[in-house]
Amino acid sequence: MHTLLYVETTNLTRILAIAACVVGALLPSATASAQESPYIVTYDHYLEEPGNLDIEWFSLFATQREGNDFHAFWAEFEYGVKAWWTTELYLDGQTTFNDSTLFTGFRWENRFKLFKREHVVNPVLYVEYEQISDADKILKEIEGHDVQADQAPPNSILASTINHELEFKLLLSKTWKGWNVAVNPLMTKNLSPNDPLEFGYAIGVSRVLGQKASPNACTLCPENFIVGAELYGGLGDTEQFGLVDTSHYLAPVMAWNLPSGWTVRFSPGFGLNGNSHRLLMRAGISREISGFGDRVSRIFEGRQ
Repeated sequence: MHTLLYVETTNLTRILAIAACVVGALLPSATASAQESPYIVTYDHYLEEPGNLDIEWFSLFATQREGNDFHAFWAEFEYGVKAWWTTELYLDGQTTFNDSTLFTGFRWENRFKLFKREHVVNPVLYVEYEQISDADKILKEIEGHDVQADQAPPNSILASTINHELEFKLLLSKTWKGWNVAVNPLMTKNLSPNDPLEFGYAIGVSRVLGQKASPNACTLCPENFIVGAELYGGLGDTEQFGLVDTSHYLAPVMAWNLPSGWTVRFSPGFGLNGNSHRLLMRAGISREISGFGDRVSRIFEGRQ
């Protein structure tokens, strides 16, 4: 039987958070050349600049009907391989109150820009491989017939099932006069041969508060803040497509882009039906490290 690393202490949360933040703090970073998106679930069409590394830490607190509330957390390491290709590694974990703490798996995400120049709508192809247990609770996407009751059983039961999945999204996005609109239809296939295709969606709308940049770097300037909202949920599967037995969420989002290259995100999400968690409280912090690829190359060249 497949197993994942099982940890009985909340030190796992601290270890992953400290690792992500320390690496970002130790490596110098130039001021970000573009504003980071406020979205946590939805994707726009912007990719990471080639050679740059973005280190991100996210946290989710969720209420649970007929079970224990939980805190899920994950670290993201996003690297710009080419102008048209961004790759990203996720490491997921969770703590269920009055239960235990688990490392729940990893995800390998790749995004490919389909056109070189900007268009009326800018499509990006998203492909992700996931090796996660049923105990994974980061709720980064809602798909198929995912409902809040899926997270209610004890961790000892949920962790015993390991899923190998492929996920595909088409990221459709447009930015105009400070506004961004993004639509992400998604499809997921568990690599078990008998499982159906599952479908879902995420929609985001956001706006930067100030379009004119201040001549001097400042922390609280309006152009450093982007606000908006996300709507996301499941659309059933090939056996029963539609809204029956699905969950949906509406979540305001906010990003604060600091001159140092750090970005802080915050998003309270609210369930829209009885199948949804009542509250999903998300927060995140990230830092972009400019020229990371060149620095690593110089280190290896110096050893030759």
